[in-house]
This record gives sequence, structure tokens and C-alpha cells, in this order.
Amino acid sequence: MITGHTGFKGSWLCAWLDKLGADVAGYSLPPPTQPNHYECLNLDINSVINDIRDYEALINVFKEFKPEIIFHLAAQPSVLVSYKDPIETVSTNVIGTAHVLEASRQINNVTAVVIVTTDKCYDNKEWLYGYRENDDLGGHDLYSASKACAEIVTASYRRSFFSSKQSDNHKLLVASARAGNVIGGGDWTDERLVPDVFRAVAQSNSVKVRNPDSTRPWQHVLEPLSGYLLLGQKLLQGLSDFADAWNFGPDLESNMKTVEIIDMMANEWSAITAKTLIDNNAPHEAGLLMLDSTKAKVQMNWEPVWGIKNTVNKTVNWYKNYIEKDIAITLEQIDDYTTDAIRNKKTWSN
Repeated sequence: MITGHTGFKGSWLCAWLDKLGADVAGYSLPPPTQPNHYECLNLDINSVINDIRDYEALINVFKEFKPEIIFHLAAQPSVLVSYKDPIETVSTNVIGTAHVLEASRQINNVTAVVIVTTDKCYDNKEWLYGYRENDDLGGHDLYSASKACAEIVTASYRRSFFSSKQSDNHKLLVASARAGNVIGGGDWTDERLVPDVFRAVAQSNSVKVRNPDSTRPWQHVLEPLSGYLLLGQKLLQGLSDFADAWNFGPDLESNMKTVEIIDMMANEWSAITAKTLIDNNAPHEAGLLMLDSTKAKVQMNWEPVWGIKNTVNKTVNWYKNYIEKDIAITLEQIDDYTTDAIRNKKTWSN
């Protein structure tokens, strides 16, 4: 079961799991944009369109589908939207997460839950090194705070209901996963860098860049998804040591400024141009944010496959095919990713 399956990351995860032969069901609001990646894929999965805040509907779907593992990605995903609608942000990201955990607790079939949050769940002090899983949670904006709260709720459920002391009553293992700035084909979310770039290209315009010097851990969408899948596998195997919080971020070289990412994309496709637009009255957004994924590398042998050059190349190539040829090369890129993982002898790919 994937909540948020009609969103950007959720639709990529659906495609990968479907390709692997999994029996997949999704629970989500309708696709948030037109166009959208989910409808591009035309997947044959069980899809329920509803709000994660509707607990009765959610648990009824759980009872009907009887999932073994839940990947919870349903969320209000935007910092800027959280300034416009803080109540929706908090209720979706916090109460929605509690609903998923409570429904999972009530259904005996569920043995593993992966709660997906974000790197923004950390109390960002603009440090020059990456945040680790045991660093303080927090958030300047309501989006970041809501994700920190989702992490706290997840940890509390784990301690209250799914600890080793309760293992005889319930075999469910719960973990959370935090990724960096995820990019890739098929994202059309408003006020995000990559979708803004390619909307501008489609209209023969220059993209307007708000924060050119902001530094983020950029990674292709398949990188954290590989981590989520590996984590889910460990939980399904009953390995309780993995019922914890995990970072799945890129290598150090992928921590780059916004303007550097745009320059790299422009080198891949000359149609991409940008104009800097500094708004001194714009809502606060973090200037420097990095992740430390040492824990996943040491304890899970998880490592990213594509560096920043490949990440940008694959992202631009996806949109170029879509804009010029009206085709989505998602499945082809999943094949490329897994082939590269095996070729580069990434332990987790076996």
C-alpha cells in the first residue's frame, strides 16, 4: 500500500513496485497537477482517491486490501504552501501520519510501515556538515515543523505499541525515512525549481529563480526510493534493528547551490534559461541544508548510484522526451538505474 501514490515520488514508487511484480494499492488525493506523472504511467494498480485525514475510509481500505507493507508518502509537500495554509499542512502531515500508524496497528496483515518525511524535519542551524538521525528535530516554517512532528509521532507509536516488549502482541515494525531535494522526471509541482524550469521551457520562457545561492542535497528520485525499498525489505524480514529513523541522501558532491543546478541543466539543454528574482519579502526558506547518510551506508550497505551529473542528465532527458515527443521514459530510467547499481556493485542491489 502506497499513500500519496498520485504524487511525484509516490508514482515513481508505484511504477518500480509494479515492475517488480508487487500487488500494489494506492490511497491518495487526485493527482495534484496537470500534467502529472501518475497519469502519464497509466498503471494497472488498485487506486483509491480519498483524503488521508478520513480515518474511516482509510482503515476500510486497509481491511479490504490487507496490505503487508505500507509506504506512507501522502503529505502536503510544499514549504511555501505551508505559509498559505498552515492548518491543512499540519493536519495532513501530522494527523495523516497518525491515521496511517493507527490503521496499521488495527490490521493484523501489516508487518512493516515506512513513514517518509524529509530532510527539513531537522532543526536547521545552517551547519556546514550534514544532519544525522540523532540531531534535533524542529522547523522554522510549518511544513518543516509538521514533518518533525510526524517523526515524533512515528517514534512515539513505535515505543508505545511496537517495541520489543509488545512484540508478542504485534509483529509490526515501523521506520521513518528522510531524503534530500529530490528531482526527476514528471514533477509538475508549483514553486519547485525543476518543475518551474521545464514549465518555462515548454512556454519558451526563462525560469525565475528565487534563491540562487541556497544549497541543497540534490538527488534523483530513484535514490531515496531504493533506500525505502531496502528498508522495507529489512522490516519485512523481521529485523527489528532497522525499525528506526534513516537518512537517504546523496554524496557530498551533490550538495550544490540552486544556480549551479540550473547551469548544469542548461548545459544539457540549451532551451533552459534563467533570471534571478530576489524578493526581500518572500517567506523564509533554509539557505543551507545537508544530510549525513553514514548510518544507512554502514548498517544497510545502501549507497546512491547516480552522482549529480547523471541525476541532472536523467532529469533533463525525461522532460525533453515528454515536451518534444509526449512520451514518459520512466520505466526505461528505472531499468537504467538498476543496471547501473549492479554494474557498480552496489551491495543493496543484490
